[in-house]
Amino acid sequence: MKALLIGGTGTISASITRMLIANGHDVYLLNRGNRNTFLGRYKANYIICDINDEQSVIDALSNHKFDVVADFIAFKKEHLERDFRLFQDRTSQFIFISSASIYQKPLSNYIITESTPLANPYWQYSRDKIECEKYLNELYRNQNLPITIVRPSHTYSERALPLAVHGNNGTWQVAMRMLQGKPVIVHGDGSSLWTMTNAKDFATGFIGLMDNIHAVGETFHITSDESLTWTQIYRAVAKALGVKAKIRYISSDLLAACSDYGFDGGLLGDKTHSVVFDNSKVKRAVPEFLCTTRFDVGIKETVDYILEHPEYQLVDDEFDKWCDDMIDAIDGVVEKMSK
Repeated sequence: MKALLIGGTGTISASITRMLIANGHDVYLLNRGNRNTFLGRYKANYIICDINDEQSVIDALSNHKFDVVADFIAFKKEHLERDFRLFQDRTSQFIFISSASIYQKPLSNYIITESTPLANPYWQYSRDKIECEKYLNELYRNQNLPITIVRPSHTYSERALPLAVHGNNGTWQVAMRMLQGKPVIVHGDGSSLWTMTNAKDFATGFIGLMDNIHAVGETFHITSDESLTWTQIYRAVAKALGVKAKIRYISSDLLAACSDYGFDGGLLGDKTHSVVFDNSKVKRAVPEFLCTTRFDVGIKETVDYILEHPEYQLVDDEFDKWCDDMIDAIDGVVEKMSK
């Protein structure tokens, strides 16, 4: 299989790239070359250019045609309009990476299938992805573009801890607070259900949909079947760090109202809600798909990797102070109201 991945080195796509190369496929990566060294010994064919510079892409691709083109960095309709111009005659399958955050909020049924309605009034990111899907489905019906839509949920790799309440520099500061014995903030009461998917498991399902006649014109989410509460998630991270988590629960509404960290989208429009995914559809199309990485095992691998790679230990003093201020404010209200 000859595949072109636009991006190819991100949280989700790097595992796909490595697995495709390991399985002997002819893999091309189209990106700006900033993170290709992360792939290590896995050698792809690199097309170094900016996807938004359409003429340079046309020149670089020359007479190339692909079995599959997958865009991991398309977020808005105009990105897909560009992709249609570039790839409509160059591929037998175009895969768009959407998002499971597009499913209706709040959910009418906590068990999610691909037919669950799409509506997210909280998060513009999700509404943009919904518009992208609508556009692609119109192209499939009216222009015969052979599309497949994939909706990942919370997928994690070795490079970052998958936590909910964090600042602009990522999640490492939360881990630092744990290591320092400081309390960490969990939204709500920590009891809502969430699904964490290891990127290597995701890659198995995704690759199974590539060059698959049963995937054209279809939409799939690819997630683990393991359900965890947010309390269990934070405790698993703390255990992997060798400490015990001190958790302070604060409502998602309050967190969103008292910060500029985008919690009105990422929390209110996503992680506040319990989600359990029915993966029957992708398992029918890809019989070999099975998530084998239990979260407490996978997160230990992530923690070990980050501890060995200081470049992923990004300090965030601003967020750290915000956490202290939020916790002090809550403690002050409790003390005042308990008198």
